[in-house]
Amino acid sequence: MSPAPAFVSLGAYGRELAERVGQAELARIAALAGADGVEFRAELQRGGADELPAQREVVREHGLAAVWSSPDGLWDAAGRLDSEAIGRAFDTARALGAGRVKMSLGGYRSGAALDAMLPWLQRSDIELIVENDQTDGAGTLPPLLDFFERCRALGRRVPMTFDIGNWCWTGEDPLAAAIALGRQVGYIHCKGVQRLPAQWVAVPLQASAAPWRSVLRQLPGGVPRAIEYPLQGDELVPLTRAHLALLRAAEVAP
Repeated sequence: MSPAPAFVSLGAYGRELAERVGQAELARIAALAGADGVEFRAELQRGGADELPAQREVVREHGLAAVWSSPDGLWDAAGRLDSEAIGRAFDTARALGAGRVKMSLGGYRSGAALDAMLPWLQRSDIELIVENDQTDGAGTLPPLLDFFERCRALGRRVPMTFDIGNWCWTGEDPLAAAIALGRQVGYIHCKGVQRLPAQWVAVPLQASAAPWRSVLRQLPGGVPRAIEYPLQGDELVPLTRAHLALLRAAEVAP
């Protein structure tokens, strides 16, 4: 079996570098290291008029798959569908040439009507993928299971971004979550975790305190895996290449 596509979430390079050189340059680093795709982060954009065109050009030049990650939730804090945030994310993804928009549930309430989401769910050019974040309202099993079940009742399948590490922030068992949600998963954020006295922190998979190999075995093979832990050093291309190789090896390891 060939390895799954290996992506880099560009936040892995850190905010300071992203603000200094821009995400187009970070995407170029990932491409030179052999990444199959990259995830651009809205919170790391610098706001220049030429930013999206430059990022789109890197994606085109290197044949990268692209994901646009929005920090906004699909629902606002009051439990209302945030159509403005969704529309903004899809418009940006189209300008970037990204095939996927990643968002969390935000303030989703169990049983919420999903009909108003259909204009976005029915699009053929850009696919919505929903991530488990680090909050109780959008990163635990009950709301996620409810949302995906209600999507199926509408006749729509919305893929999930399964973040291996985020379950630790919400106190859930990542292996149990993988068993419950595995059939829904279309994209995987791979990050290890370690517990410091006051908080969880993201670390490379090989340094993780969580059972990441067991979790990966419960998730679909062949779906893209993205590095979502810090990649920092003086020589980022060889460093990224080494971690991409480890990620691809993890896909087929026993």
